[in-house]
Parts: sequence; structure tokens; C-alpha cells
Amino acid sequence: MSSQPAKSSRGKGRDTSARPFARREMPWGDLPRGQESASGIVIVDKPAGVTSHDVVGAMRRLAGTRKVGHAGTLDPMATGILVIGVGAATKLLTYLSGADKDYSATFRFGVGTDTEDSTGKVMSAPGFSGGEAEVDRAFATLTGSTSQVPSIYSAKKVAGRRAYDLARAGEAVELAANEVFIARVARCGDLRPATQEVEGREVEVADVDVEVTCSSGTYVRAIARDAGGLAGSAGLMSALRRTRVGQFGLEAARTMEELAAQVREDGTLSVIPLAAAAQLALPALSVSAAEADLLRHGQFIDREASDFPVALVCGEDDLVAIGVRRGDQIGPTVVFNR
Repeated sequence: MSSQPAKSSRGKGRDTSARPFARREMPWGDLPRGQESASGIVIVDKPAGVTSHDVVGAMRRLAGTRKVGHAGTLDPMATGILVIGVGAATKLLTYLSGADKDYSATFRFGVGTDTEDSTGKVMSAPGFSGGEAEVDRAFATLTGSTSQVPSIYSAKKVAGRRAYDLARAGEAVELAANEVFIARVARCGDLRPATQEVEGREVEVADVDVEVTCSSGTYVRAIARDAGGLAGSAGLMSALRRTRVGQFGLEAARTMEELAAQVREDGTLSVIPLAAAAQLALPALSVSAAEADLLRHGQFIDREASDFPVALVCGEDDLVAIGVRRGDQIGPTVVFNR
């Protein structure tokens, strides 16, 4: 009888000596696995160099659940506010993603790239010899309601595929313009003349720090591109930080390291509770326990509200539903169970 251990047929025919993809190191290091947290919102201060999906994956570990999502992608190079929904709060993300946003950014005039930011391939390098007057006029032209063509390296979908996947594959990408509202785009400092080497020659460029307030769906990279063109040159975005999403500002944001430390100490992730988060994102209406029961069974109630959609809350902390109008009644479009 052979003394050799029996060989398992599991994995037969596969080379398991090495993984095909090395696991990417994250800037926050190893994270503790938290107990399943309560449903709610977490405001994360995303670091540069990671994707929004990377943050969602990390939050799943910290929150002890796979039911985690985010309310609006941030580019890998960008930092700042990423609104994370945990548990039932993922049903709120649609309403949070539509909120106005604030950004701090740096634009470079004189060079344009295929990605419209500093990570891309230089496509034009006319240089920039203008001044602050030209930049300010360009910003004024872009302020208000405007038609904006998204970057081809965006998450927009074309025939079911992400635009950036098509662009990286070398396929031609044509995106329709979107109507957006740019409430503010303004310099928060002087132009800083500089030079950039492009194909062996020195190109005169200018950098400027800007602040932007805009509607959901606005691409700050595209503002840099369009402002450069309006100023008689080319433009790109070299830095971006999201500082506000709706009612959520940086003062509410926590780094991944801070969140990990809190989970190590408490065993579970702390969140902004459902009712509180909904009332920050939407107008709210108080309903009775009897009305809450009707709403949770999909029925409409005889109530009025001035703005819709509306967060329907029973007591101080029971988010019942997101309400919509039907004639003189209010009914649930999304229901939250106790």
C-alpha cells in the first residue's frame, strides 16, 4: 500500500503555482474586519491613487457586509468626499448622487491631453501667452447653464460599455453633450507661469488654482479643457479635490485610516443613521405610526408636501420611505423596513 498522500482532483488541469494578478497594495494597509454595522452613510476622504471601487471594497470589510455602494465616482487621481452607503442606505444613494458638488482644482493652460488631465498623452501643446483677463473671461463664459461634452475617458456608457474602456482599446468614442449647471468657477490665486517639456521642446504654460460649484454630472476636467479653448489655447486638470456633496462637507469626512482605527477600537463601523442622512439629503415630512404602516405596505396617504421627493420619517429616527406625489396624496417609491 502506497504511503503517498492521496492527490485531490480539485483544481486538476490548473496551474496554481502563481496567481495571474498580483494583489495591489492599498495606501491604508491591512484593515480590520468589522462586525456588521447598522445601515447608514459614511463620508470618506478618498486618497489619491485608488479608485472609488477600491474604497467600496475596503468599506465592505470595515462594515462587515457586502451591501456597500457609493454616490458618484471620483477619478483615481482625485481626493476628497466619497459618499458611501451601507446596508439599506444604498437605497439613498440615487438621491445623494444628484446633489450639487464643490471642488478645488488646479488647471494648466497651454497643453491638452487625451484624458483632459495630467495623466494622459499630450495631444496639443500650443502654449499659453494670455493672462488672467483671458482666463477670467473663459470662466465667466462657462458659468451658468451650459452644454458640456464629457471626456471620452469618463464612466459614461456607450452601447453598454464604459467610454474609458472603449478609449483605452483604441476605439472611436463620440459622446453627446449634456446640459449642466456651473454655479461658480473662479480663480483662487494668481496664474503661475511655468514650462513643460513636450517632445523635446519647452512649452510655456500657466497653472491656476480654481474653485468650482456645479451640478451633478459635470466634469471638472471638461471645464479645464473648455476654458483652455476659450482662452485661445488648450487646458487640462492637474489636481482635483471634492470638498462638498450636497449637505456633506469635508468636516464630516474621515480617512480610511481613521475608520480602520475606529473599527479596531469599537468592533463596528459608525455611520450617519438612515433618518439623519435622508433629512440632510432631502426635504422631510413627519408621519404617524399608522401612516408609516400604510406606506410600508405600499399605500398612499392623504398628506401634502411642497417639494418632492420627500423623506417620510416617523418619530426622530425611523426612516419609513422616500415619498412621491400622486394627485393630492403621497406614496412610497422606496421603502425602508424597521
